[in-house]
Amino acid sequence: MSYYPFGGSSQTVNQQNVAMAEQELEMVTDTFYRIVDSCYKKCIPPKYIEGDLNKGESVCIDRCVAKYFETTTKIGEALQKKGQQATPGFGV
Repeated sequence: MSYYPFGGSSQTVNQQNVAMAEQELEMVTDTFYRIVDSCYKKCIPPKYIEGDLNKGESVCIDRCVAKYFETTTKIGEALQKKGQQATPGFGV
């Protein structure tokens, strides 16, 4: 039984694609842990009162995650603009 889609073999797997997928997974995992660390510190008190998140904590976490992604997007756009300005004709 083959574990590869469409009955492929290990020889047909492009090692470059595997490496890119592994790198992307590492980046997503890193982003997830950064969000968890940052929002946990901002939204969860050091002493737990309840076992579940209360409404205030939930709202804080929702806003924190949204702001994290918004900020990351803005930074990415700004860096992309700077990169395009540094290499004229590249983005055209």
